[in-house]
Amino acid sequence: MFLDKVKITIKAGNGGKGVVSFYRSKMTMNGGPDGGDGGSGGNIIFRASNNQNTLYGFKFNHRFVAENGHDGSGTNKTGANGKDVIIDVPCGTVISEAETGKVIADMREEGDMFTALKGGLGGRGNAFFANATRQAPRFSQTGEVVKEHEVILELKTIADVGLVGYPNVGKSTLLSVISNARPKIANYQFTTLVPNLGVVQYYDNSFVVADIPGLIEGASDGVGLGHEFLKHIERVRLILHLVDIAETDGRNAVDDYNKINEELKKYSEKLSTLPQIVVLTKTDLLPEEDLKEKIKVFEKSITKNSSQKPLILSISSITQKGLENLKNVVWSHLEKIPKSAPIEVEVTDFDKRDKTSINIVRRDDASFEVTGGYVDNLIRGIVLSDFNSFSYFQMRLKRDGVIEKLKDMGMKDGDLVRIKDIEFVYED
Repeated sequence: MFLDKVKITIKAGNGGKGVVSFYRSKMTMNGGPDGGDGGSGGNIIFRASNNQNTLYGFKFNHRFVAENGHDGSGTNKTGANGKDVIIDVPCGTVISEAETGKVIADMREEGDMFTALKGGLGGRGNAFFANATRQAPRFSQTGEVVKEHEVILELKTIADVGLVGYPNVGKSTLLSVISNARPKIANYQFTTLVPNLGVVQYYDNSFVVADIPGLIEGASDGVGLGHEFLKHIERVRLILHLVDIAETDGRNAVDDYNKINEELKKYSEKLSTLPQIVVLTKTDLLPEEDLKEKIKVFEKSITKNSSQKPLILSISSITQKGLENLKNVVWSHLEKIPKSAPIEVEVTDFDKRDKTSINIVRRDDASFEVTGGYVDNLIRGIVLSDFNSFSYFQMRLKRDGVIEKLKDMGMKDGDLVRIKDIEFVYED
């Protein structure tokens, strides 16, 4: 099954906890603090791979969570960092935020790496908080807790050349004889259900050709398979427009040519302006004189209402007539056409950690509740049972303006204030 768009959930690992520990040995009963820091959580990393050409692997596996950092331990031992999760995606995958639709990465080339989410920081152990006036801190810091995010993966095939045309005009057959691709081939419509890629070797050079399936009249409006796959030729540099000159399916070659071009234009104005070579296929099915006459009529008909005559080549994939010339012409065109630019990545705060926001609400019971990134970050190092830790907590609330904000909201002596799991009565 072919799948080229999917939503997945990703979450980096949380940071490990710092530890409260004091050095003890046979010779030392009351040693100083030696609690180690927690390790950082694992990252979420995307990697582009040529070993895949579909996102089908994400159909049943759509949640990826990196390992949490390990907790610290005594004797100043830092906990191990959590293991990263590396997510392999096909080359040409575009990653965007599910909520905003903003593009955050374009995975174009084999081996491209993108760190989407960084793991949470590990908490500090009590050894970190020791100083001249606080020689035996009995508190540590918990690890940073990170949020999960939803992203959209969308595959937009990257190839130099795109093969377009009605079903059964010989796209798959041509790809099979000029490249290393081995697509399924049969004599009926919609044999090709997925875009097939093949590398064409031309002397010391090579280029990538994509067989784009399912284009018929109405494709840009969702008829047949065309609308689903038109996006896979958005990034090609050159279009080979295949037309069955033998008209084996009873259609008219000129009509086919005009209708496909119309679908390309309706889907994207950019596609209609891409360089295009017309390739007349199945020439081996016609006697020489009939072939010459059909080509003459075809050329005259498609240029009648156009000021620019397209380049027209004739081939037979079965007898391989004209294939070397086709490769030569394609390569000479590609040498003059610059490679497609990467999709513009938007600067976002996708993985921005909120450490400053302060939200205060008054509940129905007249209590006040303080939430936000500031609180989440501050509370990591607070231990209510420790006098020094709680004193530090109160000092920060005053210094950072939280108490003043609460007063502005109407807090007075004796009111209850909730901050996470901490509840205290304000005394003026």
